[in-house]
Amino acid sequence: MSMKIRLARGGSKKRPHYAIVATDSRMPRDGRFLEKLGTYNPLLAKDSEERVKMNMERVQYWLGQGAQPTDRVARFLEAAGLREKKVRNNPKSAVPGKRMTELTAKKAARDAAPAEAAADAE
Repeated sequence: MSMKIRLARGGSKKRPHYAIVATDSRMPRDGRFLEKLGTYNPLLAKDSEERVKMNMERVQYWLGQGAQPTDRVARFLEAAGLREKKVRNNPKSAVPGKRMTELTAKKAARDAAPAEAAADAE
């Protein structure tokens, strides 16, 4: 049985509230879980202590049993000092898409044409 430590969504529409749970990875996101390990309220300020609350002893127990945290939960554990910080690299995040690259090239050519004409006139 592959275990996950992940978020289960609660709350109403546009007012999310998450439970940090230990569950079988085959269960639905908001479905059956084995144990509730804490809560996460994204509506609170980032520096608020109430934003993320976890029972660290139980989280360590489940990690010891082989449970794998999801990306978001892993970040919570890094912030709490329970896991080492993972280096993340997304070099393509700032690269514009094909359409924007074409538009930028057209604009550069259009702007360069009057500058060349002025340089030739002198």
